[in-house]
Order: sequence, then C-alpha cells, then structure tokens
Amino acid sequence: MQNVKIPLLGFAAASGTGKTTLLTQLIPLLKQHKLRIGLIKHSHHNFEIDKPGKDSFRLRAAGAQQVMLVSSYRRAVITEFVPTKEVCLADQLAVFEQSALDLILVEGFRNEAFCKIELHRAALNQPLLCWEDENIIAVASDVPLALPAKVQHLELNQPETLAEFIVNYFNLKEKL
Repeated sequence: MQNVKIPLLGFAAASGTGKTTLLTQLIPLLKQHKLRIGLIKHSHHNFEIDKPGKDSFRLRAAGAQQVMLVSSYRRAVITEFVPTKEVCLADQLAVFEQSALDLILVEGFRNEAFCKIELHRAALNQPLLCWEDENIIAVASDVPLALPAKVQHLELNQPETLAEFIVNYFNLKEKL
C-alpha cells in the first residue's frame, strides 16, 4: 500500500470470530518486543465517541467538520464524513504519525490489498478467504486446515505464537 513507511498487517475474519479479542491479547505481547503499535479498526456502524453536552460535541453540532481534543496525555480527532462512499484504508493511514510507530495493525478493511492474517473458527462454518485473497500470509485457526502452499497455518488460541510470527515475518527485532 502506498504511503506506508512501516509494516501494515490486517486481521480478516467473519464477525464473531474474535478479531478484537485476539488483538487485545497480541498487542501486549508485541509491546514486550518494545514495539510501538498503531491500530485502525473499521466499523460498519455509525458510532459515537463523543458525549452530548460536552464542549466538543456542541462544537461539532454547531458545524465543525473536525474537532481535535488535546491534553498532556492524549489527542483525539473527530472528523465528520459525508456518507457518500465507504472509507478507504489509505486515507486513514495518512492520519497516523508513522514516524512514532513500528507496526500498524488493522481490524477490518478485508477487501483491500494489504498483508493480512485470516482468523478462522470451525464452529462458524465460514469459507476460507485465503483461497481468494493473495494478500493473506497466514491463517490462525482452531482446527487443522488445508491451505494454499504460501499460507502458513497458526494456532488461533496461541497468541504468543502469533506474536512471534509477526515479529519474525516483518523482521521487527526488539528495540533497545
């Protein structure tokens, strides 16, 4: 993907497979390697992170297209989109300060062309995406599977193994 200066890795799966749960386990394991992690989570819902009555909410309601909240601890930017088309990953990546990160993880955007790990739970009875998506480098599953030759099988319930795979795949040696 253009304009990405650091490794970018997506997690693709059917809803209910456990993408967010796995990411909450993986991120601390990757942080043990002293990696600075960015994350983009795609949502198909009209979510709200602001609260009615707060100054930032009132300013958006007044018509501000972008509102930035800043403190000594964090920054949040709320941007209003005109819902004419689906957002694309490249536009979201442009927002990240990539120089402050070592790896960007992505949950969702599974139809876009970038490196991904597919998650698969046999009980959900979903078809494998890796047969159609050449960007899938591994499948993390709770059962053994027949996979394309170039796709590595990983155990879904072993996040430590997945973290090591990611570190090795992207050559993300521990920073000193």
